[in-house]
Amino acid sequence: MIASGQVLVNGTPALRGQQVTPGIDRVTVDGKSVEPVAESTYLMMNKPVGVLTSVGDNRGRQTVVDRLPAERPRVFPVGRLDLDSRGLVLLTDDGELAGRLMHPRYHVEKEYRVVVKGRPGEDALRRLSEGMLVRGERFEPADVQLLAGGDADTSLSMVLREGRKREVRRLWQALGHPVLDLQRVRIDGLRLGDLAEGSVRPLRSDEVARLKAAAGL
Repeated sequence: MIASGQVLVNGTPALRGQQVTPGIDRVTVDGKSVEPVAESTYLMMNKPVGVLTSVGDNRGRQTVVDRLPAERPRVFPVGRLDLDSRGLVLLTDDGELAGRLMHPRYHVEKEYRVVVKGRPGEDALRRLSEGMLVRGERFEPADVQLLAGGDADTSLSMVLREGRKREVRRLWQALGHPVLDLQRVRIDGLRLGDLAEGSVRPLRSDEVARLKAAAGL
């Protein structure tokens, strides 16, 4: 929108990264004034498989934002949870918090319940816990705990602190154990709990405070 000239600051086309002072500078989008958000909104969704973690899709697929109530505030998802995965997605209009939760520098924990094909051996678990190199890309160590397993598949808990694109799936694919099911159950102290699949609820004040503390705010 900035690049297309839709955003003006005091009547002049805005620049990327330009800073403004609320109450002094006038910001407009397509001629309509824009005011800072007075109070931020924090929502948690239990995303189903087949729903995009995005605000929109040019192919017409359903997104997490589409599943919010019609009177919803203008929020966006924090980070990504791929189309074939399910579980905890945080949505907010707090850009500073979102940016920090997604940045690897802050090492915010994300916990997943993973079901992989076959039975990983001790060497696979050791490689994950020490950090892995996959096609020239270095992945930081992950905390892995075996939950249940058999010859056909194995359930595990994984805690990551980077949040790279499709990180869990790429790691297990490289180890020869493709992911059959992937559910995010926790972001730092924010837990999915018993929230029904597809449902949304606002965060409690203590949950917001915990996330901000984890992000150094």
